[in-house]
Amino acid sequence: MFDPPGDPGVWHRGKRVILFDLSRLISRAGRETPTGIDRVELAYAEHLLTRPGALYFTMITLTGRLGILSRSAAEDYVQTIAGVWRGNDTSLTQTRRAKRLARRLGAGALLRGPSGLPTEFRKKLDGPIYLLVSHHHLEKRRLIAGLKQRRGAQFVCLIHDLIPIEFPEYALPGQDEKHRRRIETAASLADAVIVNSTVTREAFRPYLERAGRAPPVLVAPFGIDLPALAIDPSTLVRPPYFVCVGTIEARKNHLLLLNLWRQLVDELGDAAPRLVLVGQRGWETENAVDMLERCPALRGVVFEYGNLPDAELTRLVKGARALLLPSFAEGFGFPLVEALALGVPALCSDLPALRENGGDVAEFFNPLDGPGWRAAVIDYSLPSSPRRRAQLRRLADWTPPSWEDHFAAVDSLIGETGASVRQSGEVALSTGPTSLCEPSLTVSKLQTSDGLFTEGVRQCQKYRV
Repeated sequence: MFDPPGDPGVWHRGKRVILFDLSRLISRAGRETPTGIDRVELAYAEHLLTRPGALYFTMITLTGRLGILSRSAAEDYVQTIAGVWRGNDTSLTQTRRAKRLARRLGAGALLRGPSGLPTEFRKKLDGPIYLLVSHHHLEKRRLIAGLKQRRGAQFVCLIHDLIPIEFPEYALPGQDEKHRRRIETAASLADAVIVNSTVTREAFRPYLERAGRAPPVLVAPFGIDLPALAIDPSTLVRPPYFVCVGTIEARKNHLLLLNLWRQLVDELGDAAPRLVLVGQRGWETENAVDMLERCPALRGVVFEYGNLPDAELTRLVKGARALLLPSFAEGFGFPLVEALALGVPALCSDLPALRENGGDVAEFFNPLDGPGWRAAVIDYSLPSSPRRRAQLRRLADWTPPSWEDHFAAVDSLIGETGASVRQSGEVALSTGPTSLCEPSLTVSKLQTSDGLFTEGVRQCQKYRV
């Protein structure tokens, strides 16, 4: 029923046990390409699997409870979804296998619940580190407080950005308040916090001040995980071309590029460079989608790819004249860092997070400066572009962030968290009753949830959990 994490005695020898939440990654089964946050959770899962010490995977079940996952099944799922996303095996068979594994993990977690935790945790001799590196269910404050109180856990979370709060016009309705609850949970309960930039740290600081707390906040830029680059260039688009990578949504400002390219086609005709958009269609994108589907001038010049495995995307970016990133808001800017790491110039919005992670290499513009973007694109499309050559010279001195540096800092933070909490005697409590399930899913309500546990048992039997 339960696969042990390895040598259970390791945690007695100085390594804190990690209880890693895999909920978001499991929810992404069936997705052919990852988002930035997906990449981060995958990188953490792969790193933790190589880390000395005991490791348990967990997820939020259908009942709203934390459930412990089968270690072997979780490892299998991580390897499978990584293969699909990176282009190692993009077959429909592997995508379906990832979905089956996700269902198996969910069914097992539903039946097992938190009972897979070792006896030492239940006695609170030394609790685990509960590590949550996505925003998935970060708003479930009482669940996390219950884990801290009943299991003696310390809570470490990663905050990617506060964009839904700062720019609610770019989020789905209600996401601003939901994200505010997430950030307030982190401020009230986290024993340590990881952020991807000083921009995110400063945006988070007022919430800590209002909560009257000062846990350590680690600024650790994300690394990059680029596949081995094939020698042959991408054949998807004829050069010269530019690339814009990211979900097609209002925040990413694709409309500026589409209007610019329509103008370039009118002025340059067949000499206009190509534009490649890589990313799935998101929300509130009617104007951009209308231009993509109905503007005659863009046909054969602007290309849209909703799903590309990492290997093909890397080849595509490598052959571009530049990456274009005209966003109105960014928390980190994975496409910028990855493009620079490939030796490809970038034209970006003048945003603090992009300047922090891209240094002085890229060229920066106001996201509404149409003439500025137009002049840069025309210049960079030329074979002997002076501005592009100048950026390539700046790029020669740029060093990309690495996952090795990121995890060295994170491992140190995790190692220090338990000791600092025990020394201070701090206990983070929430008002009212707490449990390992949400208050809307109490035991009495679960007992009357028609068929819920029956279905959980059926799923476990089906997938031989």
